[in-house]
Amino acid sequence: MPNPTARRRRIAHLLPTTVWLPAPDEPNAAPIPGAVLPAWALDKIRTDFVGRPADRPAPLLKIAIRDTAPGMDARIPTTPFTTPADDEEATKKPSLLLAELHPDTLPAPTDELPSDQSGMRGALEDGWPGFFHRAHRLLPDYGLLLLATRQRREAGHLTDPLGTLIACARTAGFRYLQHIVVAYAHPVGDHLVPVLPADISRGVAHCDLIALSAIRHA
Repeated sequence: MPNPTARRRRIAHLLPTTVWLPAPDEPNAAPIPGAVLPAWALDKIRTDFVGRPADRPAPLLKIAIRDTAPGMDARIPTTPFTTPADDEEATKKPSLLLAELHPDTLPAPTDELPSDQSGMRGALEDGWPGFFHRAHRLLPDYGLLLLATRQRREAGHLTDPLGTLIACARTAGFRYLQHIVVAYAHPVGDHLVPVLPADISRGVAHCDLIALSAIRHA
């Protein structure tokens, strides 16, 4: 028979998934077309998630990734979120980088990751492994990389790319911290009423926010 003590030990090591819901009076529960995160979730990242007061939100650099073809860096739109007090530190490395990943650019679960140094060399330039290596160089020690994405439906099946993305990030030197589910829904009583963006895949009512920390070995 299975050992109940071992079972409890395995359960204790599981990382919980946090669910974020908009405030009941939030008028825009869903993101604008083309975005992954709603505005209220961006505000929550800059205050609650990093432990900052609402009147002094943390500076954040947001990038929107639409493709991973060669030269992708030149095509990535960037949006800085700062406060006047942060202007004097504008030349420093960003410590909070948010990457919104369009579902069409995400790797399929069957995509193989490079397993040796020869395969990694090309990956440093193109594709998702290359993106994570460049993000790691951009961030300071223990800087946070947040990935915002969502599932997509292919041939009637939902595809979840998070495992592949986390594996790429770990290979580049990131530590996985947390998985947050951001619901596109209003809490009403004891249930949720979906508020879905027009460009979402059928059967999806949330996005996923993955928190990663940049680490460097001495």
